[in-house]
Formats: sequence, structure tokens, C-alpha cells
Amino acid sequence: MTSSILLLPGIGNSGSGHWQTLWAPTDASMTFIAGQDRDHPICEEWVENLETAVRNTGSDVILVAHSLGCLQVANWAQYSRTVVRGALLLAVPDPTCDVFPEEAKGFGFPLSEKRFAFPSMMIASSNDPYADIHYSQRSADAWGSSLVNIGERGHINAASGLGDWPQGRAWLKELIAMPMSTSGYQ
Repeated sequence: MTSSILLLPGIGNSGSGHWQTLWAPTDASMTFIAGQDRDHPICEEWVENLETAVRNTGSDVILVAHSLGCLQVANWAQYSRTVVRGALLLAVPDPTCDVFPEEAKGFGFPLSEKRFAFPSMMIASSNDPYADIHYSQRSADAWGSSLVNIGERGHINAASGLGDWPQGRAWLKELIAMPMSTSGYQ
């Protein structure tokens, strides 16, 4: 069975040079989440939208979230009993940092540190302006995510110059191949 991959962009969406935008047309299993205002995010609406999208997609769903999309996953995971295969979380922003967008404040408070009920991998940059690596490590530990520090790559977006980003695809394949039984999740 092939996993369905649901792409969750951050605030403002992923632009033309963003790795999510480059991946989507090259893989029929990938689709961007629809039905949410990416310029004026409201946490409750994004969380409800994710619940609907996962339920409509099926039982073998991988979430690939960037930036605010990661906090969407984290907030959704706190209440949902809907099963997903796993989540790849890239550039998780710290909602308490000074540069966190004012219009997205509802995504951070209260942000539970409850362990996810599914396997997850977090990819972080050591010079992300929206989160320091210590925040990334604390979040990964709390959520039960494995953490990969990719060094100084900014916010892991189009400005990071990643292009199609083959290494990101490799981490996604690694997550997809992870057997549920050995991941510690049931």
C-alpha cells in the first residue's frame, strides 16, 4: 500500500522555489492541504481542517509539515484519535520567539508537550530565525520525534536554496519505511 502524503505549508503558503512546491507535481501521492486561509491562520480552523483532511484521505497518511504547519500538526495531535502513519516536521517555529508572526499567536498557547501517538521526525536548522536548536530539541523530546540538525540552513524554505532537496526526500522515505512495530507506537 502506498502512503498518501499530505503537505502542510506554513503561513503565507510555500512559494514557487519552496521544496514542498517542487515536490508536489513530481509525486502523485502528494497533495497540499486545502480549505484553510494561509494568510490569516486561525489555529482552531486549521486543526479542524487537518482532522477533516486526514479522515478524507484514508488510513495510511504521512503529514509533511513546514513551519506553522508543524504547529498545526502539534495542536491537532493533542486531541485527535485519527490515526496517521507518521509526520515529517520541518522548521518548527517557537511561538514564544520575538519574530513569531502576530497573526499566528493562537498556534502556540497552550501548546501541549504530549507525546504524539504516531512516529515523527523533526528536521531543524541551527540558525533558523524562528526557533533555536534548543527549542527544537525540547519539542522533539516532548513529542517523541527524532531530531535531525541540518546545520545552518535558515528556515528550511525557498530562501535556504534547497531546491528540490533530495536529502529531504530521503528523510521522507525513511519515515515511510519505518515499521510501526519498531517505532514504539501502536
